[in-house]
Amino acid sequence: MKLLVIGGSYFLGRVFVMETAKKHDITVVNRGTWSLESLGVKQIRGDRKDETLWKSIVDDYDVVIDFCAYEKGDIAGVLRNIQGRIQQYVFISTLDVYERGRKAVKAEDTPLERRNFPGETGAYIAGKVALEEELREECDAKGTAYTALRPAFIYGPFNYASRESAYIQLMVQNRILPHITDAGGSFQFVYVKDAAEAAVRCLLNPAAYGQAYNLCREETVTYEDFFRALKSAADLEIEEVPMTVETAQRMGVPLPFPVTEAESELASSEKSRSELGLDYISFQEGMARTYRAFKGVYLPGDRERQRKSSPQDENS
Repeated sequence: MKLLVIGGSYFLGRVFVMETAKKHDITVVNRGTWSLESLGVKQIRGDRKDETLWKSIVDDYDVVIDFCAYEKGDIAGVLRNIQGRIQQYVFISTLDVYERGRKAVKAEDTPLERRNFPGETGAYIAGKVALEEELREECDAKGTAYTALRPAFIYGPFNYASRESAYIQLMVQNRILPHITDAGGSFQFVYVKDAAEAAVRCLLNPAAYGQAYNLCREETVTYEDFFRALKSAADLEIEEVPMTVETAQRMGVPLPFPVTEAESELASSEKSRSELGLDYISFQEGMARTYRAFKGVYLPGDRERQRKSSPQDENS
């Protein structure tokens, strides 16, 4: 297939390109912060807000996979200006689009959030909700099939956001692991390769046209589970440092997941498992792989020894 990837150099997009570059003809459009040309893909550098960028793209593509649409107009800007024909548009959305405060586990037919919330989180949610509507409207107008993927918290190699990697850095470089003792929140994860595989299974898949899919393991995770998974993955002597949420906030320890039950929003992945055939990796195994990958980043000497003794892809 001929694929046009928007974003693609950071985390999920990067892993998707790594997984598909040898199987498909890929062009990546991004700002070019990191080159992907070594993977055998074509890279077009530019700002997605620039209409002339899309007007300069005249080739036809089987599928556009959009990893970095966040604001209303981002999808319309592509579809209204790109010169070539597109058969399908796959948009990476988020589980956060669902109406908040519903205690029921959210399936894909749960109403989307229509209220406006303050701050960056509110803007992020509003942007993704608006883009899902824009996806349908613009694709219908252009006669293009579309699919929306709604991942939970994505984790794994290349995730340099201040989430699991921040804790692993403390483990590897400082030999400590914060243990949040009073957080009551629960949340869900999806391993980055599973999220990438979901996108792969949607490519020119008529069953996925006009559909949205939640991407997550059914199991819920707490800060206690998060701590235990990291502790189990460690192969170094690590000191456990118990602390309350308040202490963590005061010390600048990241609390990237819901810390209270009221903040917890859970979803079902039954549709993605039954219709796309996804088999999500266990959180324990996924976190173990993530620890091994980041240990090699934070301890370069150890990374070199690992390569010589057992050369493995860091994203395995």
